[in-house]
Amino acid sequence: MPEAYIVAAARTAGGKRGGALRDWHPADLAAEILDALVERSGIDPAAIEDVIMGCVGQAGEQAFHIGRNAVLASSLPTSVPAVTIDRQCGSSQQAIQFAAQAVMSGTQDVVIAAGVESMTRVPMGLPVTLPMQHGIGTGPFSKRIQDRFGVPMFSQFVGAEMIAEKYGHRKEELDAFALDSHAKAAAATDAGAFDEEIVPLKIVDGEGNESLHAKDEGIRHDATLEGIASVKLLKEGGRISAANASQICDGASGVLVVSERALKEHNLTPLARIVNLTITGGDPVIMLEEVIPATRRALERSGMSIADIDLYEVNEAFAPVPLAWLGEIGADPAHLNVNGGAIALGHPLGASGTKLMTTLVHALRARGKRFGLQTMCEGGGLANVTIVEAL
Repeated sequence: MPEAYIVAAARTAGGKRGGALRDWHPADLAAEILDALVERSGIDPAAIEDVIMGCVGQAGEQAFHIGRNAVLASSLPTSVPAVTIDRQCGSSQQAIQFAAQAVMSGTQDVVIAAGVESMTRVPMGLPVTLPMQHGIGTGPFSKRIQDRFGVPMFSQFVGAEMIAEKYGHRKEELDAFALDSHAKAAAATDAGAFDEEIVPLKIVDGEGNESLHAKDEGIRHDATLEGIASVKLLKEGGRISAANASQICDGASGVLVVSERALKEHNLTPLARIVNLTITGGDPVIMLEEVIPATRRALERSGMSIADIDLYEVNEAFAPVPLAWLGEIGADPAHLNVNGGAIALGHPLGASGTKLMTTLVHALRARGKRFGLQTMCEGGGLANVTIVEAL
């Protein structure tokens, strides 16, 4: 079977809600990534055959085909097509998998997989709430769905609490995991571990002073267990708080995926080879647990064991998710999210898939490691798993 390679991977530094990236239109955010991928790879932009853009909140400034609008805002020629996809939090990880499938099928040779989310300018849930504010419709879950699963709606917050209860995670354990995420992210930032993957963006403060946004804004360098523990619970008697869950975040990210033929024709240097592409679906109520069976299937299909994987990126949507994954997969905690995760770095929904892949590829290469596995829990009880080999 033909191979698919990643030849460039980049992301913006995360911006807090209402923070450093508040003035950036999401189409422009994504355009910066498209331009960076072209510049870093050295490829002729006219050779790009498609842009697959993940985005969850497809409303407001992210409506009317954000993928195409990102191309129009970039330096790419207008001949480059694009498509916008939504697999919830795994949208841009799915973009990678679609890009790889196109290359591996021989249909295309050069495809950008990317994602963008401005959670400041397009608040989470806006596509759902906006029509209802105008008295249109009753929401995305029909009565048939409600009757089938016995719930009025599906909630990631409920799912996170269910996972914590099912796997016996005490709040103290979740808070300690959150503190560790901040500590690892702070150490990685201080050591310059993110420097190669981040695309600096010009920002202007309230007084009109220009600077470059090149460091993830959500990292709490002075985080303490006491401070994390003091944050209000999302529900009385629960275990989940905003402090042990992912941060709302603005950002964009992307990877350039090419065939072996394109490597030779365009004189490109591969960063990684894509080894396995897996997607599974499961219980939409507990929802966030699907990373576990999806990982098992990916390892089985690739003929690998978790011992063969050097680093793993498991999205920190909520602390119980990677903790449950670690226990059930039998993985080594020392290899998990080695530069911190979404609890510290932020979770810009549609951009998180290619964001995590960017960090994974750079981390593997920086450490001289070989195999990496990325997985993402997703709304509706879905999960993507992608295994790569650093080159």
